[in-house]
Amino acid sequence: MTTTPPAASPAPDAERNDLLAALATARAALLRSVEGIDDAQAGETPTVSTLCLGGLVKHVTAMEENWLNFVAQGPSAMDYTLPEGVTWDDIVAGTAHTYPQWMIDHEKGFRMQPGETLAGALRAYEEAAARTEKVILAVPDLSAAHPLPEAPWEEPGGEWSVRRVLTHMIIETAQHAGHADILRETLDGRRAS
Repeated sequence: MTTTPPAASPAPDAERNDLLAALATARAALLRSVEGIDDAQAGETPTVSTLCLGGLVKHVTAMEENWLNFVAQGPSAMDYTLPEGVTWDDIVAGTAHTYPQWMIDHEKGFRMQPGETLAGALRAYEEAAARTEKVILAVPDLSAAHPLPEAPWEEPGGEWSVRRVLTHMIIETAQHAGHADILRETLDGRRAS
């Protein structure tokens, strides 16, 4: 009996490899900032900002997950619906009678919550990174695009390609790696870069 071997996955193109490598470099810079710290240090806010190292890892994880859901499902994966009777002006002015759960979760994502550990945050980040690579390698065309979800911070009628999403993920991860480097140096004098 002869069996046909499974078809090999197509080799990723150079652009895809380069973008994934740039994202991996930005991730590594962020991860260097949390090497050797404990859970208490991961939750400390050593600057005037409310940012903490563990919260940055959590935020970048959520950002990757959200954008990968956008790549896979389109704008419906990012729902910015407001509660009944609440407008964006209310949100901006801080006068909303209630806030949407997605906004509350976003804010909590920047801080270590009771019971959370740095190890857990790092494990979630590793899983998100693996999913990112799997999804990006499976997308047939980096030019495939979806309309952006409706939100005041998005370009009305705009759309983003997979390529644009990847570029955004690289930029955001690198930006937060810089924040993390400052937090770590302020926390204990260690420089990650």
